[in-house]
Amino acid sequence: MLNIPLCAALIGWFFAQFIKILIALWHEKRFNLALLWSSGGMPSSHSALVAALASSIAYTHGIGSVAFAVSAILAFIVMYDAAGVRRAVGEHAKIINKINAENETVTFEKVLKELVGHTPLQVFFGGLLGIVIGILFPFILGNFI
Repeated sequence: MLNIPLCAALIGWFFAQFIKILIALWHEKRFNLALLWSSGGMPSSHSALVAALASSIAYTHGIGSVAFAVSAILAFIVMYDAAGVRRAVGEHAKIINKINAENETVTFEKVLKELVGHTPLQVFFGGLLGIVIGILFPFILGNFI
């Protein structure tokens, strides 16, 4: 038996990551497969994953189901965190890296990763992508089963 919400969520994540590769190809004129496993950037794959999960559950089980309630709350927390806490972590990393580069007396062992969170726009488009996939995937799959 196929778990439609799980498949929709994973497809949402994959499409968001693949779009990051296409955007980098457009802007940097190079193919960067490593972006498939990266965090941060446009669109938010975390948002696409949880939005696809919630919307596919809404489509398959209804908005009155307990599963939808849980997935909607999870989606809200993940998307809020991506644009809030994780974005702040990235901003702090930028400052710490700058201090580290300019200070000769105190140095840290490694450069901190700066791209960990998302702008609200990146979260919005990740969520929108997830909703579209979460509704289209079960609809299209239902026509073939």
